[in-house]
Amino acid sequence: MKDEEVKFLSLEEQQEILEKYDPEAATRKLTGIMGWIAFLGLLSFSIFQLYTAIFSVFTAQIQRSVHLGFALALIFLLFPLSKKKKETGKWQVGWYDIVLALLSIAVGAYWPLFMEDIAMRVGILTTTDFAIGIIAILLVLEATRRAVGLPITIIAVIFMLYGIFGQYMPGFLQHGGLSLERLVQTMFFTTEGILGTPLGVSATFIFLFLLFGSFLIQTGVGQYFNDLSAVIAGKRVGGPAKVAIFSSALQGTISGSSVANVVTSGAFTIPMMKKLGYKKEFAGAVEAASSTGGQLMPPIMGAAAFLMVEFIGNGITYWDIAKAAAIPAILYFTGIWIMTHFEAKRLGLRGLTEEEMPNRKEVAKKIYLLLPILAIIILLMTGIPVMHAALYSILIAIVAGFINKETRMGPKAIILALVDGARTALSVAAATAAAGIIVGIVTKTGLGLTLANGLIDLAQGYIIPTLIFTMIASLILGMGSPTTANYVITSTIAAPVIIFLGYPDLAAHLFVFYFGIIADITPPVALAAFAAAGVSGGEPIRTGIQSSKLAIAAFIIPYIFVLSPEMLLIDTTVPEVIWVVFTAVTGMIAIGAGIIGYWMRPMNWIERVLAIIAGLLLIYPEGISDVAGLIMFAGLFAAQFLMNRDKDQKIVQQA
Repeated sequence: MKDEEVKFLSLEEQQEILEKYDPEAATRKLTGIMGWIAFLGLLSFSIFQLYTAIFSVFTAQIQRSVHLGFALALIFLLFPLSKKKKETGKWQVGWYDIVLALLSIAVGAYWPLFMEDIAMRVGILTTTDFAIGIIAILLVLEATRRAVGLPITIIAVIFMLYGIFGQYMPGFLQHGGLSLERLVQTMFFTTEGILGTPLGVSATFIFLFLLFGSFLIQTGVGQYFNDLSAVIAGKRVGGPAKVAIFSSALQGTISGSSVANVVTSGAFTIPMMKKLGYKKEFAGAVEAASSTGGQLMPPIMGAAAFLMVEFIGNGITYWDIAKAAAIPAILYFTGIWIMTHFEAKRLGLRGLTEEEMPNRKEVAKKIYLLLPILAIIILLMTGIPVMHAALYSILIAIVAGFINKETRMGPKAIILALVDGARTALSVAAATAAAGIIVGIVTKTGLGLTLANGLIDLAQGYIIPTLIFTMIASLILGMGSPTTANYVITSTIAAPVIIFLGYPDLAAHLFVFYFGIIADITPPVALAAFAAAGVSGGEPIRTGIQSSKLAIAAFIIPYIFVLSPEMLLIDTTVPEVIWVVFTAVTGMIAIGAGIIGYWMRPMNWIERVLAIIAGLLLIYPEGISDVAGLIMFAGLFAAQFLMNRDKDQKIVQQA
């Protein structure tokens, strides 16, 4: 196939796509005095977070309320009331935004100023308390709508209405109902609502890791990931697709946004894939599936993974979660790699030429840029507190940048990193505050137990139907909602059902975590796939379908690790782990060949079905299924090899 001219997206085009598909990116471009106010506010936000991380001087209520006040005020300054205002050119702050920002500051300051009085009243609200609580709820809802999107806002409102009007609900959903005063008290004057665990994690772990990612970006590590990936995989068959897989997996260590990963990495990889001959939809799908999987890749797995530590409890550490997620993540990316390889073989695509490759020596010289990521892995392994690991890694990123003049961070770059880190944290703070509303209602009304019992009855106590219903719920909730909020809801309602049926806590929580993330590439609402289509010029729904096919491992593996926790390194030995990895990777080869329809030669439909069955048997870590899968795999391999050899011999004879 004749190479097409490569057209890379400009920074303006990348930003336009980001703003279209990612609410977090659609911020005002403030200038003048308002620009300086927003800049100083973001800088102050980061300084406050660093100060409290180092000195740990505030109680949970004060830490969380100040964090909330900063986030809300900055959201109202930076995020417009409506995206349409940008189209009319009215892109500055309205008077109502300033009023909302001032109210946000008042809400954030209320706990620090009146902590003793609130504690003395022991749940009794004054008129001022009630007014502040109402304002806080409304501000959180509006800030979430602006910075995160409408779906999670609607869900939070529905849960509150359920809390108030519970006595009018039908059947098993009925409860006594909450008075408005009790609702307000739960939402803002306890640590069970807005100021609950989700916001607490945002105010500690998540903010620092987002700040860490911001400092990494200032060193130029994003472009380095692309160059390093090109050196490793660029010259292989269908090279750019494999570069996309490597690059996006690495990008996941510094970004918790699938859409952001797609646009930043895909602006380079998608045009290269199209040039070599991949169809637009397939090129976009490779990038979307890989970028979405970045949140599944340890050691940093997105904001929801930090919430998992708090929600599971029982002494589990973040490193325990990262270790458990390692094999599933490897299988996920192995599956995408295999299918892109077979697709490239089917189409006869080449790798990158020497002229298209980056300079290997220059790439090797900058290997030190990976030191902060290596450091955070080692620090987490040692068992030191997660916040300290993030702080030390930020310092290491600054030091590593000084090794080379090109990557050196001066005072200006450090300040920009602090500002950008705070900016990326705004939507997470809003999402976790809204998620706190949902958790508060679930706790106060007993809805979690009610829905869990209903789910068990619906599945009649069987684990497979329970997992299917849980998967569907996670995918629906994840359509257009951030992973963080999705995980909070499903881990509160659905994960306990899996645990009740006798399966490990970690397996249950990772199950809902996986499907909440994969919702980003699952039609009909697949924001990461749609963003990839915006870069590739492909049809969005087709890109989403292709993305789902490439990410097939993510739809299979969660079922496997719930049924067989050995895949999560739970109660297993080293030989067992090696065997599980071997059979699972072999299984992914078979499934990839079956889905693409090509192995060593084109496959007919019978071979494709048999290959997928063999792959499923191999991925499931159980003795009999492994043996059966290996026998089927060997048979298919032999048939492919012999028929391909015969074909080559005929070609030679004819020549």
